[in-house]
Amino acid sequence: MAQTKLKSKELSILEDKIQLIKTGEGAIYLVGPIRLPVNLYGETVVFQWYCWLHLDEVTEDYERIIDNLSSLNLAEFQQSSVLVYGDFQEEEEAMIRMHSICHTGDIFGSKRCDCGYQLKQSMKMIAEHGTGALFYLADHEGRGIGLFSKAMAYVLQENGYDTVEANEGLGFVDDSRNYSEAIEVLKALRSKPVTLITNNPKKLEALKNAGLYVSGRAPLWGDVSEFNENYLKTKIKRSGHLESEGTWPNDES
Repeated sequence: MAQTKLKSKELSILEDKIQLIKTGEGAIYLVGPIRLPVNLYGETVVFQWYCWLHLDEVTEDYERIIDNLSSLNLAEFQQSSVLVYGDFQEEEEAMIRMHSICHTGDIFGSKRCDCGYQLKQSMKMIAEHGTGALFYLADHEGRGIGLFSKAMAYVLQENGYDTVEANEGLGFVDDSRNYSEAIEVLKALRSKPVTLITNNPKKLEALKNAGLYVSGRAPLWGDVSEFNENYLKTKIKRSGHLESEGTWPNDES
């Protein structure tokens, strides 16, 4: 009996934090907001954190969903999440970043790419702006090829391949990332215009094709070094990333 009461108490707490977002292929279960103080360049900045799970089952019986979590082996798969700052739902102007997970850059601080820099810098830009959200997309490793395949792509890069050549050499397309889940979560959290922090026109296109009003774009270049210079130039020359006047990289720098 005591166990039943505890479970009922837990359920009543959790139900208030779960939002159902129906999709064409099941449903997204969004949990949050959760207060998350973050160490950002030595200062504590408080964000509101959400995490989501996409399941085939569509139900508002959240007790059923929770009861099944232990059998889903979720630790074997990474789930995406979003950090929200300020009054994201109501403020007229908001900045967002669709950030693809980068195990080597975000966690280890790898200088082979600029991902770790872009992660922290976009969080700083959002906080300084006053309102925004950073979507951390867990199934985007290596532009969608996965961590193990990314490691093999790195081996090819160490033998003269650029990023695009390495992915294609393994049988992948240059960029297979999909933003549909993140867009559904964005729509659930905000209906007003957003400014997208990106150099990637494919991200802009994905949002606009989904009917979202993108009021602007904020470029994000930086952390250039001898280790990632060719990688950054390949983004522009081979992957179509947008160069902005007054920003690196370019051939004259």
